[in-house]
Amino acid sequence: MRAFSRGAAGRRSVWGSLAVIVLFAVPACSTTPDRAVSDRQLRKLGESGQAVRARERAQQRLQGVARAYADRTSLSLGLVVVHDVCVPGSGPGWFFQQETDDDKVVCSMNVTAYYGADPGHMSDTLDGILTAGDHARSGPAGSGSPIPFTHDDRGKRLLAYYRGHGPNPQGAKAPEPTRLAVSGQTLTWDTTRGSAPRRLVEEPYAGLVDDPPVSRVARDPKTTTVAAIRKRYGLVFKLELPYSDYYRVLKKERTRTQ
Repeated sequence: MRAFSRGAAGRRSVWGSLAVIVLFAVPACSTTPDRAVSDRQLRKLGESGQAVRARERAQQRLQGVARAYADRTSLSLGLVVVHDVCVPGSGPGWFFQQETDDDKVVCSMNVTAYYGADPGHMSDTLDGILTAGDHARSGPAGSGSPIPFTHDDRGKRLLAYYRGHGPNPQGAKAPEPTRLAVSGQTLTWDTTRGSAPRRLVEEPYAGLVDDPPVSRVARDPKTTTVAAIRKRYGLVFKLELPYSDYYRVLKKERTRTQ
């Protein structure tokens, strides 16, 4: 009987040890790997001359896309918000490969632009945007055009709806369509059909931290609001350009810029 008790106690001891190992192993698997660089190193790399030049090129390129809409359509550019961030790569992971395992630092940027438009000429405004995309694709630049929206099937049905020549492309009982998304660009606008409550483009997100080079926020003009654009023109369009990497420092001491 005593031998059985000692055996049972031994088995409990083994299982207890295994349980302790599992308890320690689970957090180890789920814990985020260490950062590749410290805050000080992150700032030093993000403030380097090479990073600054790459940042300036990226901002010029993205702002050029935003200006193209104002230059080639009836949209009036009212506000541009630039946000760029520099983040550290991941340290050595124990079990799982991380997307940033090879990086020391990655910096990326996006631009959101807000435009004014005449609500009384909504269909003409949309037609102008689609036409600008059509013309750009028929020229030598081809798919490199900054405006990707065209008179494709989706564009034609949307335009027919706003001209009163076709049904809602999203369905008979669906709300007014206010969004186009192609090639990473997203275009949204205020509702115009008198639906209640009216759905409006919102003000830029106020929670972005301006602490360059870790997080930088730039508004042009600095004090313009979406509400002010709407008050002046009657209707607001919003263009969102996706985040794209413009500066990357690899752990192998190589850099990549755009």
